[in-house]
Amino acid sequence: MTDYKAGRHDAPNILLVDDTPESLELLSGMLKDSHYRIRAALSGDLALLSARNDPPDLILLDINMPGMDGYEVCRRLKADAELKDIPVIFLSALSEQIDKVRAFGVGGVDYVTKPFQLEEVCARVETHLRLRRMQLELERHNLHLEDLVREQIAEISDSQLAAIIALTKLAESRDDGTGAHIERTRTLARALAEKMRNSPGHSGSITESFIESIYHTAALHDIGKVGILDSILLKPGRLTPEEFEIMKTHSIIGANTLENARGKYPKSAFLNMGMDISRSHHEKWDGSGYPDGLAGEAIPLAARIMAVADVYDALRAERPYKPAFSHERSCRIILENSGSHFDPAVIAAFRSIESGLSGVLERLNTIPAGLEETSHE
Repeated sequence: MTDYKAGRHDAPNILLVDDTPESLELLSGMLKDSHYRIRAALSGDLALLSARNDPPDLILLDINMPGMDGYEVCRRLKADAELKDIPVIFLSALSEQIDKVRAFGVGGVDYVTKPFQLEEVCARVETHLRLRRMQLELERHNLHLEDLVREQIAEISDSQLAAIIALTKLAESRDDGTGAHIERTRTLARALAEKMRNSPGHSGSITESFIESIYHTAALHDIGKVGILDSILLKPGRLTPEEFEIMKTHSIIGANTLENARGKYPKSAFLNMGMDISRSHHEKWDGSGYPDGLAGEAIPLAARIMAVADVYDALRAERPYKPAFSHERSCRIILENSGSHFDPAVIAAFRSIESGLSGVLERLNTIPAGLEETSHE
C-alpha cells in the first residue's frame, strides 16, 4: 500500500485499488492536481484493511485481481456497517453489459471502462464526491433535526404531563386536600405493571412504554369528578341509591372529556389509555361493575390494574363512618376479591409486592382523611 500524495487533512480521501502498479501510477497522476488525498492498495485484502483503518470518501476499484476480485471486495464493503455507504466506482477493461450489470448489482455507483479518459474519470470522481458530501450533510442535518424534535417533544410532553397532574390534583382537592391519592395510586399501578411484565401471560402486552404510560395516565382515573355536584361529592356519609347513580357517571364524564381531546390526537397512546382507565376502573372481573358491565379480559388491562390500586388506597383512607383500615386488613379484602372484583393475574402481582407496599406508599404522604367515590359504593 502506497501513499501517493499527502494533501490537506480535510481534502477528499480516495482509495485506489488495482493489482497493477502502472495503473495506480496512472490514476494517481490524473488526480494529483485535484487536491485529493490519494491512497493505493494492490489487492482486495489490502483494500479492505486500508478502508477499515481509515474509511475513504470514495473508492476506485478494479475488477480483475488475483485472489479476491473487485466484485467480492465491493460485497464485503457493503456488508460492513461502517463502510457500506462509501461510493465505489468500478474501473475495468471488461466492457460487456453483463459485467456492468454485475458491478451495479454488488453496490457500485458507477462504471468506467479502460482505457479511460482523464476528463471522464475526474468528472465522475468529482460528481460522486459531491454526492457523498451532500449525503453526509443531509445525515448530519437529519440527526440534528431528530435531536431538536426529540427535545421539543420531551419538553412538550413534560409540560403537558405537568399540566395534567395539576388539573387532576385540583379536581381531587375538592374531596382530598392533599392530592396524595394520585401519587399513591399511580405508584402502585406502576409497581403492579412492572411485576406483571415478568409473567408469561403479559410479557408481550406489558412493555416499558405501557409501564410509563400507566404511571402517568393513572392520574386521570378520577378526572370526571369535576362534573359531580359538591352536594354529592362532599356528602359526609353514604349516598342514597339515586345519588350513587349520579356519582357513577364520573367515569363516563372523564372518558368523554378525554375522547374529545383524542379527536385531535387519535394516535396518542397516553389519551387512549387514559380513556380506558377513566371509564373502566370501576368495572369488575365478574361483570358486576360499572358503567358498562364488562367482565374478564373485556375490561382493558390498564383499568384492571388501576382498580386494584384505587381500591387499596380507598381502603387505607379514613372515612367519617369508618377508620382507615390497616395494611393487613386492606390486603386481606383485596385478596378475598380475586376472581370476583379483581383480575386474578393482577392479584397475583399484588400478592408478590404486598409485604413492602405499605411503607413505600405511606412515604409519599400519610394516608389522608377524605372522601373518595369508592367509599360511596
